[in-house]
Amino acid sequence: MREDHSRSMSVSPSVSEARLASVLGTAVDGIVVMDDTARIILFNKACETLFGYAADEVRGENVKVLMPGDYAKAHDGYVSHYLDTGEKRIIGIGREVHGRHRDGTEFPIELSVGEAATPEGRQFIGIVRDLRPRKAVERRLADAQAQLVSMTRISALDEMGAAIAHELNQPLTAIMLYLQAARRRAAADGAPDEKLVEIVDKGVREAERASQIIQRMRRFVEKREPERRVISMAALIRECLELVMLGDAHSGVKISAEVPDDLPDISADPVQIQQVLVNLARNALEAVRDCERRVVRIRAFIEGAEMIVCVSDSGGGVPPEVVPNLFRAFAGAKRRGLGLGLTISRSIAQNHGGDLSVEPMGEDGGAVFVLRLPIDASLAETPPPADFSTKGPSE
Repeated sequence: MREDHSRSMSVSPSVSEARLASVLGTAVDGIVVMDDTARIILFNKACETLFGYAADEVRGENVKVLMPGDYAKAHDGYVSHYLDTGEKRIIGIGREVHGRHRDGTEFPIELSVGEAATPEGRQFIGIVRDLRPRKAVERRLADAQAQLVSMTRISALDEMGAAIAHELNQPLTAIMLYLQAARRRAAADGAPDEKLVEIVDKGVREAERASQIIQRMRRFVEKREPERRVISMAALIRECLELVMLGDAHSGVKISAEVPDDLPDISADPVQIQQVLVNLARNALEAVRDCERRVVRIRAFIEGAEMIVCVSDSGGGVPPEVVPNLFRAFAGAKRRGLGLGLTISRSIAQNHGGDLSVEPMGEDGGAVFVLRLPIDASLAETPPPADFSTKGPSE
C-alpha cells in the first residue's frame, strides 16, 4: 500500500512542466524570470500583452529592454549591488515603477521581485501588474471629489449672493425712505429750494434702480424650478448688458448691440436665459481684456423658426483642440473659474428646446457663441410680456 501511495504522489517532469505552463499562461499578472546576469529566461503571455514583445524576442535579452531609459541605466548597478552586499532594495519589497512598451510608450506598473535558488543558479522572479486601470479609477475618483468640492462651493456662493442681496436691500429701502422724507421737507418750506428737490429726486431714482438691480441679482442666484413665461428678448438682452456693465470690467471695451426692437416674444424662463446671456457676455469681456483691439458684439435676429443671439469678441478665438471639450464640466481652458458656465448654459438652452454652439473664429477675430431658441407661433395670442426696463418709475 505504501508503494502504491508513493507512486500516486509522484509526478513526471512532463506533467510538472505542463502545470507550470498552464499557470504562467493563465496568470493575469505578468511574470518574468531572469538569471543573475539580468537575462530574461521566462516571459509569460500576460507580459507579451503588457509589453508588446513575443517571448522568443526577449528571451536571453537583458531585462532593461522592458524599462524606460532612467530605470535601465541604473538597473545593472542595483543587481550588482545586491549580489555583492545582499542589501535588498526591491527584492521582497513591491513598489511602483514604470515599464516601457515595445512602441516606446511608458506606463505605470507595480513590480514585486522574489529570489529563488535553482540547479541552474540564482534566479529572480518579477511579478508585474499594469497600474493604468487603477490609475484611471483614481483619476475618476479625484475628478468626482473635485466636482463635489466645486458644487459645494457653488452652493455656498449662491447662498452668500442671496444673503448679500437680502442684507443690502434693507439699507437701500431705508435710504429711499429718508430721501423721500427729505424731499417732502424741502418742498414744504415757504420757498422750496428747487435745486435741492431735484437732487433729492435723483437720489431716490438711483436708490430705486439699485434696489431693482439687487432684486435681479437675487433672482439670478435663487434655486428654483424653471418658470416659463412670455418674454421680450430685446428687453432682456438690454437688461443683461446693463448687469454686465456694472463695475469696470468693460472699461476700454467697445460694446455694440444689434438688437431690433421688433424681435418676436418667446416662451422661456427669463432668469435662466439671463444666466446664459450674462455668462456669454462676461466671457467675451474677459477674452478681450488684454487685447489691443477690444470689441464685443451682441446680435439678435430671426432665422427660420428660431431666435438667434450671437455674442462675438475680438479676442484670440478658441484653440481647435479645446473645442471638443469646451462645453464639458470642469474642462474649461480658463485659468480661473470652475469650468461650469458654458456647460450650464448649453444645458439651459437645450432644456428650452434650443442649443448653444461655438464658432472658434468669427469675423471680429475671436470666438462667436451662438444661442438658438425656438419661437412659438402661438404666442401671438398671449398678453404682452413683462417689462424688463431698469428705469425707475419717475424716469
